[in-house]
Amino acid sequence: MINTSNSNLYGNNTVQRKQTTGTLVTSSTMVNQWVILSVYVFTFLIGLPANLLAICTFFKKLGDKPSPNDILLFNLTVSDLLFLIFLPFKIYEAAMGMKWYLPQTLCSISSYVFFTTIYTSSLLLMAISVNRYLGLAFPFKYRQIRRPKYAMGGSVLIWLISASHCSIVFITVHMQDNNGTANATANTTAPKNVCYEEFTNKQKRFLLPARLEFFVVLYVVPLLVCVFCYINCIYILHTRPHITKEKKHRAIGMALCTLSIFLLCFLPYNTSHLIGYSSNKSPEWRYYTLLLSTLNTCLDPIVFYFSSSTFRDKSRVSFLKVMHIRPWKPKGTTAEMTNVTNCYPKNSVTS
Repeated sequence: MINTSNSNLYGNNTVQRKQTTGTLVTSSTMVNQWVILSVYVFTFLIGLPANLLAICTFFKKLGDKPSPNDILLFNLTVSDLLFLIFLPFKIYEAAMGMKWYLPQTLCSISSYVFFTTIYTSSLLLMAISVNRYLGLAFPFKYRQIRRPKYAMGGSVLIWLISASHCSIVFITVHMQDNNGTANATANTTAPKNVCYEEFTNKQKRFLLPARLEFFVVLYVVPLLVCVFCYINCIYILHTRPHITKEKKHRAIGMALCTLSIFLLCFLPYNTSHLIGYSSNKSPEWRYYTLLLSTLNTCLDPIVFYFSSSTFRDKSRVSFLKVMHIRPWKPKGTTAEMTNVTNCYPKNSVTS
């Protein structure tokens, strides 16, 4: 039995299908495709150059005695760039009216990368906050165990955790219905021009509990760790009068930026997991939360700015070059003073 509805999904008419075995659950989200396209293009244009600058900066640092913080920031940059590399496929999907005309295999891969990089970013931000806290709270003990190999091992573990969790994308796509047919992505009666948005009841019974686990393990835990670490970092810096105001302001700026990413970019998306599990369906506003999660690739470079003096210097120089502004040099530099002194013979006296 096929019920035709005029609900405007992604700004287009959709067809809802009901089957005797496994009802195909279509998303009822009213999403404007032009909003999606605008956010994706904005993210790509802002995030790509900023993260390319960051990857060049941290790549050079890796060859010159990198610190654990450099390694973590490098991995965060790689995660952002990997997301931005696959973002043009989402841009194309939005430009086509939220229809997926590319191969379905590419849909699975792009969705897998999309979700993996989101959770990799949250875990890496947590690791960066822990690294900051240990360096401030236990400076002498931490200096003795501060090794780049530990940061590398932690980064590999983070990638494995996020990649293994998000492998449910492939499991869900290839899940069989009770009648032996494939899922909504491959079912002959299901619309094949939708990418990882519509699921059968059997898929939902597997997917929604998994999303709840994502909410707890990959969002709530990293958020609580970041809050604990940065509150203590700010308190420790406040109690040490010998630390300059500039360093204190940078620490506060980094804490605020990190928490903003968690609350602005990640909270709405992960909240949709909780609500989806309790209501047994994805909320209508879920796709908008995915849009917010893409903006973390634009905000992460701000974390780089507060975390790395090398990136701060590099970004300032690059900004001056783009604006065609020559770096200001005060009068009386070494070169100028050398020229002045050369004008006088040796042993001469000037007044």
